[in-house]
Parts: sequence; C-alpha cells; structure tokens
Amino acid sequence: MEMIVRALLLLAAAVVLGGCGGKDDEVPAASTTTPAPTLEGATTEPASWKGASTETELLTDVRAARHPGYDRVVFEFRSGVPGYDVRYVEPPVRADGSGAEVAVTGGAVLRVRMEPALDADLTQESAPRTYIGPARFSPETAAVVEIVRTGGFEAVLTWAIGIDAKRPFLVTRLDGPARIVIDISTT
Repeated sequence: MEMIVRALLLLAAAVVLGGCGGKDDEVPAASTTTPAPTLEGATTEPASWKGASTETELLTDVRAARHPGYDRVVFEFRSGVPGYDVRYVEPPVRADGSGAEVAVTGGAVLRVRMEPALDADLTQESAPRTYIGPARFSPETAAVVEIVRTGGFEAVLTWAIGIDAKRPFLVTRLDGPARIVIDISTT
C-alpha cells in the first residue's frame, strides 16, 4: 500500500511540475475534463501603455499559437518592451508612412501599434533586420485568421491581427525575454 501511495505522490508531483514553465506560445495538452479558461479582464476596449524606455526597442519575433479558450499572439523584443496601443479598427487598414491600403483577412481587425519600436537596427551602418520572419502569415489558430505587418516608420511599428469576429482580448507585458502578449478569447 505504501508503494502505491508513493507512486501516486510522484505521479502528482510530475503532473504539477510538468505544468510549470514552458514558452508563452506552447500549446498545452488538451484536457477533456477541464473547461477552457476564461480570460479574466479581457475586453474589446483599447489597451495601451506608454512604455518606460525612450530607446527604440527592436522586434525579434512574431508568433501565434492556439490554447484552450484563447489564441495567443506574441511580439518579442531584443531588450525591452515598447509602449503599445492595441485596439479594434475599421477597415481599410492603412500602411504607416504611405497611407496605402493593406488587406487584412478576417471579420475584425485588431491593430497593434508599438512605439518606440522597429524591426531593423538603424544604429548599425547597414540597418540589419532584427525580425526576419514573414510580414504576413496565417497561424493555425481558432480565431486569429492572419497577422500582417502594416508599417515601421519613425520608430512606430504596426501590425494588424485579422480575427474571425470581434472578440475580447487581454494584453500582457512580460520580461525574460521582453514581449507583448495578446490573448484573444475563443470562447
């Protein structure tokens, strides 16, 4: 009996420890007994933060993943989190600088404006790109249809997230690495 109790305790500890850590865009294992979490504090209202740094933050990665109850979009930066303004906008979406129309697939568009931020290091002679991923992609997610870069002009970096419909979202700032995380409800 004591061996069974020990085995169960070890199994429980492994399950608890296995649920800790991990990257913010990893898809957790599906559970048939646990309901999808709700995003406490999520809203369709704009979310903004002025930022703490005057240095231009450099984008290094953009990714998205499906999670139970929400899709997560992550903007990762080299050293710090820039200020941001995340809000729903009416189409047409316009490119920074030129004002050209940018097509974004989806029933609603969430604009992510980050400042001061860029995806190229202008302090270097050749201004190398710090984000080398796609400027437009469709992740394998439930609500997020498409993610599109719509501009990088005068230390303002803008992306648009095409969503199947207007849904509540929640924005979080994280460090280690520096990133802006946008969770979009799918429930």
